[in-house]
Amino acid sequence: MSFLEVTAQLANGFMTTLLIFGVTLVGAIPLGLLITLGSMSKIQPIKWIFKVFVWIIRGTPLMLQIILVFYGPGLMGLDIRFDRLMAVILAFIINYACYFSEIYRGGIESIPKGQYEAGQVLGMTKAQIFFKVVLFQVIKRIVPPMGNEIITLVKDTSLARVIAVVELVKAAENIVSLKSLIWPLFYVGAFYLLFTGIVTLLLNFAEKKLNYYQG
Repeated sequence: MSFLEVTAQLANGFMTTLLIFGVTLVGAIPLGLLITLGSMSKIQPIKWIFKVFVWIIRGTPLMLQIILVFYGPGLMGLDIRFDRLMAVILAFIINYACYFSEIYRGGIESIPKGQYEAGQVLGMTKAQIFFKVVLFQVIKRIVPPMGNEIITLVKDTSLARVIAVVELVKAAENIVSLKSLIWPLFYVGAFYLLFTGIVTLLLNFAEKKLNYYQG
């Protein structure tokens, strides 16, 4: 099997990896904010429902969650069917939304209460205080931990193969098993190194852009 043929097959798997990565971020970032609002609610039953949900998701393996989303509805007799890729994306969004929610919560709670009080003294509404005073400080503080989770997401996409979604690693496994070649596995490593390198550069750029604000 030629180098170009291997590259073509791995590139197809890499497209699936990129799809899982991109859709997970688009879905998990806003969902994480909603979960944060729920877990910080002043209504105790709502607060604890969200906190328990986050605890369960963060305390169980993502691989198990993928399996449950794909096989669970059918085993429970529900008339719900997800195709393999959709099940993976749904599990990833829920999992990463819970991790992001804790990062958001930590960022919001790290802002001194005096800033809220000062805004109220100046006659600002709660919305004005949040969007004009608090928000950019929170964004600046959560970029590094968010970056760590995003880098982890790049590598976690390989877990999709547990239900036979042909992402990058699964594509390489297929080549190895069919052609008895070892070098495609090292080639996969190059794909991941390039991907994480690009993501890291983008995150570093975002951090530098936020350095103007020393809140």
